Amino acid sequence: MDAFLLSFAVIFVAELGDKSQLMAMTFATRYKFWTVVAAITVATAIVHLFSVALGNVIGLALPIGPINIAAGLAFVFFGLWTLRGDKLSEDEESMASRSNRPAFFAVAIAFFLAELGDKTMLATVTLATTEGWFGTWIGSTLGMVAADVLAIGVGVLLGKALPEKVIKFGAAVLFFGFGAVLIYSGVTYSGVTS
Repeated sequence: MDAFLLSFAVIFVAELGDKSQLMAMTFATRYKFWTVVAAITVATAIVHLFSVALGNVIGLALPIGPINIAAGLAFVFFGLWTLRGDKLSEDEESMASRSNRPAFFAVAIAFFLAELGDKTMLATVTLATTEGWFGTWIGSTLGMVAADVLAIGVGVLLGKALPEKVIKFGAAVLFFGFGAVLIYSGVTYSGVTS
């Protein structure tokens, strides 16, 4: 349950202001809401299952102290990435706006490809190095879907008047906080501090 809650919260935050949210809003203007949500869920579940497997292998192979330090540094990097922001590339925008495939497959394929190497995938790998794989997988998948559903709903209600800078800054601060806790935990566990 701890892995689920932590993964849900971290991935929900990681998804705020991410390009996947922009894709979700774009797809929601073209296809039915539930089709978009179902496709996002399937694509995310597949990518995050792979991410959790990779993170679990790394977690079993390496000692906890260095893993926590590396994970903390990764979260600091994710915070910086969040501050930089994400935009859809021309290919991603084209995929989201002009797909002629059936809606479910168009959305699922676009999300799957967009998530490969994305910060939410990397954050899931990082979490799975120290947390239980099943809770991390379910929590990260549902956290991302919840953030995308929120983006679709808010996008529909508010259009483009979203306070993007506030969202980016808040998400980055949370990443920096997670990073600091993990680095401290790793240094303390390694016996570097007394």
